[in-house]
Amino acid sequence: MIKFSENKAIYLQIAERICEDIILGTYTEAGRVPSVREYAQMIEVSANTVARSFDYLQQKGVLLNRRGVGLFVADNAVEAIKRMRREVFLSEELEAFMRQAVLLDISEQDLLSSYHAIKKQLGK
Repeated sequence: MIKFSENKAIYLQIAERICEDIILGTYTEAGRVPSVREYAQMIEVSANTVARSFDYLQQKGVLLNRRGVGLFVADNAVEAIKRMRREVFLSEELEAFMRQAVLLDISEQDLLSSYHAIKKQLGK
């Protein structure tokens, strides 16, 4: 079960989780993803909420619906996800993060060390 934040709509948090699973290879490009009902049971939320997440990801070009067959990851999904996330990260998150780092006197070396540790943890 996923722990959800109160700061963002649940369907967007689910969409982010699916995107992360695609980037990490849990769901592969051109591969099938669970149905709305299967995924809703997996994470213990309403099927309507999952359907909204899947619709959102279809609009973003991450998922494709093949009528009668199911939902599949788009061929260019990883790059589309990374492009979307980069835009949000650079325009919204990075400035606040860097501001905190400066205010807390976190050195460039500490930031770089943390970056490399997380990169290693993710196997990149």
